[in-house]
Amino acid sequence: MAKVEHTSDARVLVGIDISKHRHEVLIAVPGKTRRRRMTITNSTDDFMRLIAILRQYGLPVRIGFEATGNYHRVLMYHLGVAGFDLKLVSSVALARTREALHNSWDKNDPKDAQVILHMLQIGAVQIFQDPMVAGTNDIQGLSKTHDAVSRSKTELWHRILTHYLPLYFPEADRFHRSSRTDWFLAFLEMFPSPHMISAMTKEEFTTAAWEVVGRKVEKSLLLSDIYETAKVSAGLPVSPDSDAIRMFRMMLAEGRSLIRQRNAIEDRAVELLGDRPDYQLLRKIPGIGPINALTILAETGDLRRFHHHRQFLKFCGMDLATVQSGMFRGRSKISKYGNARLRRTLWIAGQTAVLKKANSFRDKFERYIAQDRHNPDLRRKAYTAIAAKMARTIHAMIKSGEPYRPFFEGTSPGGRTPLCRAVEAGS
Repeated sequence: MAKVEHTSDARVLVGIDISKHRHEVLIAVPGKTRRRRMTITNSTDDFMRLIAILRQYGLPVRIGFEATGNYHRVLMYHLGVAGFDLKLVSSVALARTREALHNSWDKNDPKDAQVILHMLQIGAVQIFQDPMVAGTNDIQGLSKTHDAVSRSKTELWHRILTHYLPLYFPEADRFHRSSRTDWFLAFLEMFPSPHMISAMTKEEFTTAAWEVVGRKVEKSLLLSDIYETAKVSAGLPVSPDSDAIRMFRMMLAEGRSLIRQRNAIEDRAVELLGDRPDYQLLRKIPGIGPINALTILAETGDLRRFHHHRQFLKFCGMDLATVQSGMFRGRSKISKYGNARLRRTLWIAGQTAVLKKANSFRDKFERYIAQDRHNPDLRRKAYTAIAAKMARTIHAMIKSGEPYRPFFEGTSPGGRTPLCRAVEAGS
């Protein structure tokens, strides 16, 4: 059999369809028309078996895969450590390519491996950055856990506001100011029913609740207001030792526990990232606090891998997409084919930035809504533009290493920046 000669850029291409318990593998070797198909389980032994097989070819190996939950992480870590080139395939692109190649919506794992291999051959792949290798695994753990805790706290808080308070202390809702504070839940845990308050004298109630409400301005007036409200409350007259009150207190204790968990994660995030230059640069941008900075670093990894801000916008799903056919042209809007958590973080950061003192984000927002300040559709578009500007600013700052400046030109002698000279920071 004649020996096959390989060019200098020849490489083995591998398409892997990921699933929970097993993975379908399709291997294409240069010079061979027949592809090798195999199935491996999600185990170390099969990972090592696949690595050994790929090394036997003596050629560079490029592996393509579609991210499936977190099931791809362990396999890709082992393949990356083995020195193979890893490429990510977009789920949307994979579905469209599968339909185009097979003229069918039929889907199965071996067919997906074929489509992934085809996308590798035509270069329709994305960069994959392994969090373990990039050193962002801890940051991602903090970020995703904070998101899960925050969602659980919000869900429980809504349950308290819509179920428990309307039954037992409906008037207490007006004393609530922020879901980030613990004092309101602690107060309700001590006094879940207004009848427990009205059974005491005002002096006795003030003494008992003084330390619970925390350091409040005009604390005496607040407690007096709560006491007078409790005396005329329409809440159900349930017994303090009833199972209903016991369940209410259980929910309140869970809410306080979630607040403590969230605060501990935020403190750890500041401790872990406080000395990192990228984190310090992000914190200088209006609207980006510790958790927003944590999420951005966790979801993007090293921002410097995006050579242009358009690549970063596409990664976030904030690139513009337009449907056009013949004479018809639809409205341009953001694609939303990207990282949803990152896109939400940029949106929240932008909304916060426009509320702060003079900066380029607020200036752009004011100019955008100047025609009709109360038009909700125009304001929504303005917030979208601010979120995109936030992404461009973040990319420019991390790439250049320079801190945020509200306006490149500085302020005019009159104290404000003319609209004709207001340059978007980072754009």
